[in-house]
Amino acid sequence: MRKSKPKKRQILPDPVYGDVRVTKFVNHLMYDGKKTVSYEIFYTALERVKAKMPNEEKSALEIWKAALENITPQVEVKSRRVGGATFQVPTEIRPDRKESISMKNLIEYARKRGGKSMSEKLSAEIVDAFNSQGGAFKRKEDMHRMAEANRAFAYFRF
Repeated sequence: MRKSKPKKRQILPDPVYGDVRVTKFVNHLMYDGKKTVSYEIFYTALERVKAKMPNEEKSALEIWKAALENITPQVEVKSRRVGGATFQVPTEIRPDRKESISMKNLIEYARKRGGKSMSEKLSAEIVDAFNSQGGAFKRKEDMHRMAEANRAFAYFRF
């Protein structure tokens, strides 16, 4: 599309919590258009999170949101060719991309995890992200470390 930007699609809030972020997360989690299965996995995972953390005063949804905040990166490196050399240039991330990256990382590391069902794996990864550990949190730390190491090339950003 040369002239116009594509219109942002309106995403409807989910049926249980009435939150748009939950719907976005479920859309990332979904395989083969099976949205009801994804919702079931997500809601079961939140119930398991609540069962794992009974002494926490927050609700399961608040724990999930805090876990997403913990694994949301602030900067990333992008490859930029300057005069035949390729530099890793650290750049700030747009807010919508931050959200998308954190959701995708949480799901990716939950899928890689050992466990019986996807809801079990997802709940374990949410608890780890809430406690600032686990694969998704490590991924964020690695992104920040890479950006910090390449901070000298920040002037190539434009």
